[in-house]
Amino acid sequence: MDVYKIIGGNRLKGTVKVSGAKNSAVALIPASILANSSVTIGGIPEISDAWTLKALMEEIGGEVTFKDGQMVIDPSNMQAIPLPNGNVKKLRASYYLMGAMLGRFKKAVIGLPGGCFLGPRPIDQHIKGFEALGAKVTNEHGAIYLRADELIGAKIYLDVASVGATINIMLAAVRAKGRTVIENAAKEPEIIDVATLLTNMGANIKGAGTSVIRIDGVDELHGTKHTIIPDRIEAATFMIMAAAIGDGVTIDNIIPLHLEAITAKLREMGVKIEEREESIFIPRSDVLSSVDVKTLVYPGFPTDVQQPLSVLMTQAVGASKVTDTIYSARFKHIDELRRMNANARVEGNTAIIQGPTKLHGSKVTATDLRAGAALVLAGLLAEGETEIQEIYHIERGYSSLIQKLCAIGANIRRETIAVSSKRAE
Repeated sequence: MDVYKIIGGNRLKGTVKVSGAKNSAVALIPASILANSSVTIGGIPEISDAWTLKALMEEIGGEVTFKDGQMVIDPSNMQAIPLPNGNVKKLRASYYLMGAMLGRFKKAVIGLPGGCFLGPRPIDQHIKGFEALGAKVTNEHGAIYLRADELIGAKIYLDVASVGATINIMLAAVRAKGRTVIENAAKEPEIIDVATLLTNMGANIKGAGTSVIRIDGVDELHGTKHTIIPDRIEAATFMIMAAAIGDGVTIDNIIPLHLEAITAKLREMGVKIEEREESIFIPRSDVLSSVDVKTLVYPGFPTDVQQPLSVLMTQAVGASKVTDTIYSARFKHIDELRRMNANARVEGNTAIIQGPTKLHGSKVTATDLRAGAALVLAGLLAEGETEIQEIYHIERGYSSLIQKLCAIGANIRRETIAVSSKRAE
């Protein structure tokens, strides 16, 4: 079993470069299915989800190369091969294959997606959108079957402003007949990124990044070149690490506009932040104030960042609260932090964290991707050695994390240990 081992206490200093956005990459790669010639995407993070999607593109007949963050996908020989099992189960975002394959082939069979388990994250809004466009959707033996004689534009109102549903409906609608209007669409930057790629391929999309997106269908899409946006969640994770245990850290390759909610909350805690055009500098922070945070859809505070922030709260003076209105099951990391001496408890969809507390190294488990990032930060802060198990969750979403942290002074390494190693109860 592979684990991370961290010796805490080292101050971080220097420059760390943010990779391309995971939540864009997992949609941009399937979007290439809709083209009739090669699509080149630059800046893809070297994460396991990207390699899994490469394998899925190859399974349906695509020719794919992935080197130095650049993926070239030739979709010309792709076919509507059913994907009920296997790689599709490894990542939640495999559901984007539904919209892309439906858009191109008018049919798809996709196994229900995997990824992090965060309580109920239904795909009912995706299915509602596909049905509005004219698809028949059934769930048979744990796989979603989609079939359509033809796809015809429709007006679709999303009950929840879901990023996944917004992108998936865009993918299905770009080659449909007529106009599709998505109302109460999600506004995340990753949606704009996907719309930019599709527009460069010849799609006609207006309003991405607002609550109403209009798509006029076209007969075909061609190949193009595209560079992915920087990962705002990775950037936020490094910002929080810099605030917690930094001694002057520059976070490079970012879009400050995408980080406004995080920047505002960190400043409220007393963190000094110097914004530049494509980077942020955070000097050493000595005294932190407690804050209350409520997660919201973009441009609000991202649910993906509340777990790392809750670790920073253990170092703030007073009681902080985190309320997660999006994924109520996103507090599994609190039990792990308590093993490390954090004074924290969960009440319903709110975590209450009392600080400042000295964290102690321990054996802990990454229950999901962002919980894993939170535990890495806890390990950097803690006295002694921390061992993090189930690190595959972390490597689904953070590219070269160990190398990046070591380069700015962290004492963290990856180790293979015997499976018999029992975690501390």
